Amino acid sequence: MTAAKEKTAPKTAAEATAKTAGAATAAFPNFGTLEVPAAFREMAEKNVMKAKEAYDSYKSLAEDATDALEDTFASINKGTNDFQAKALGVAKAQFNAGFDFVEKMIGVKSLAEAIEIQSEFARKQFDALTEQAKEFQALASRVQSESTKPFKDGIAKAMNHWKAAF
Repeated sequence: MTAAKEKTAPKTAAEATAKTAGAATAAFPNFGTLEVPAAFREMAEKNVMKAKEAYDSYKSLAEDATDALEDTFASINKGTNDFQAKALGVAKAQFNAGFDFVEKMIGVKSLAEAIEIQSEFARKQFDALTEQAKEFQALASRVQSESTKPFKDGIAKAMNHWKAAF
């Protein structure tokens, strides 16, 4: 009985496939000659190509958006560091001006001299604060412009890409 099984059992994968195909042809006589109409095949190929193009387009858009966000966050981070450096510089200048004022006031010999030193200090502080406010405003404008530029450029690039794709 073992010899009979060996004789009928397929020895290779190709023989097994041929045996299965033969059984399918016996059960379904037109199975081996079934052809997909050319129009249907062409439509399926076109749909697959359109789906691939759409996928590639969306993938490219997502990559562009990610790059734009990364650039925007990098610009914001740089702007924040610039603000911190500016604020520390202003604080140092104010601190030094305060110590200079106290040092001058310690050496005062008359009330008139104290009023003069106080008036000069107040005027210098007002001028310094005015200048610092202008510098902060210019820095804020620059940071805003630099921070939004990558995002605006990324959106414009994505829209152009989108228009070209569709």
